[in-house]
Amino acid sequence: MASELLGTVVNSALVLTAALTLLAGYRVIRGPTVPDRVVALDTIATNVVAIAALFAVATGQGLFVTVGLVLAIIGFISTIAVSQYVIEGDIIE
Repeated sequence: MASELLGTVVNSALVLTAALTLLAGYRVIRGPTVPDRVVALDTIATNVVAIAALFAVATGQGLFVTVGLVLAIIGFISTIAVSQYVIEGDIIE
């Protein structure tokens, strides 16, 4: 009973997170300004990490947690680099 409920919640969260990722993708394509696109890309990275964690819960394989952590680090570094470029026009001084 509890595992069926957990499976339903995880599957619903996967669908919701995937839909939100698509909406953020729309903002990346149609964003009126560069900062809007940067925030949308950061949202996509966060949603991909959430999808990896939810998939780890659904399948019971811890490897996806590691993949999520690596994606979180890459997303953080890329967001900082793009933000630095938007603010100062150069990533490394």
